[in-house]
Amino acid sequence: MSELLLNVCDVTKTFSEVTALQNVDVAFHSGEVVGLVGGNGAGKTTLLRLLCGLYRPTTGKVQGTIGGDAVDIHTMRENVGVVPEATGLYARLTAWENIRYHSRLNGVDDEMAWTRTERFAKLLNFEQDLHRSTRGFSRGMRQKTALLRALSHGPKILLLDEPTGGLDVTSARMVRKLVRKLGDEGGTVIYSTHNLAEAEQVCDRIVIIHNGTIRANGTPKSLLENSNTNNLEEAYVALTEDEARIQPPDEEGKIAGAWRRLLTRRSS
Repeated sequence: MSELLLNVCDVTKTFSEVTALQNVDVAFHSGEVVGLVGGNGAGKTTLLRLLCGLYRPTTGKVQGTIGGDAVDIHTMRENVGVVPEATGLYARLTAWENIRYHSRLNGVDDEMAWTRTERFAKLLNFEQDLHRSTRGFSRGMRQKTALLRALSHGPKILLLDEPTGGLDVTSARMVRKLVRKLGDEGGTVIYSTHNLAEAEQVCDRIVIIHNGTIRANGTPKSLLENSNTNNLEEAYVALTEDEARIQPPDEEGKIAGAWRRLLTRRSS
């Protein structure tokens, strides 16, 4: 049986009068690609931020597992790679310098970081851009840099927030290919998306989140069987029939700053 890496136990997360997540129970194991599927404001990003320790639950527990022992999620930080929706790159640095800076903060020497970066850059067709300044990079190039940065310290778990949102077809396909390769090699990837077709292509398991609660958790095949539907779109509609809540305004500057602090903070 695969190793339990992250466990969310009866977690509720509130912001003032807004309940972003309510009584959420979900576990993540090694060697699986899991898609968090839901609309805007469903709670996907909040769950990702809880999984990497950026947020603390209002009630309940989020725990990691190392060597079979339950540990505080912050102890897992060095084992987690994060690609937020706002990539937070330093425009004065090249792509490689951004990656190297992050890997040094995580205690990884330059040679090892370069070896990992070069390997994954080839899969993303990005080798020629590693030594270019990130100022003026397209969204796709910034996303690729952020992916390489997150992988440079060899994390056991990769968290992705809308990794293909706004990307062109070719770039999105490369990202999906990389995610599937990581899964096939025994890596663990958890990412939020609203794209059901994408989730079906790359995920071993899909967690459907709607209005802050988990409506389904299983393989694409089991979701169809349990909802008695013929495709994932029908299953999603059947499981989320109640009207979506109004998405609370996101203080983007504060959130982007919080992601940046997470990505540039030395793991303890």
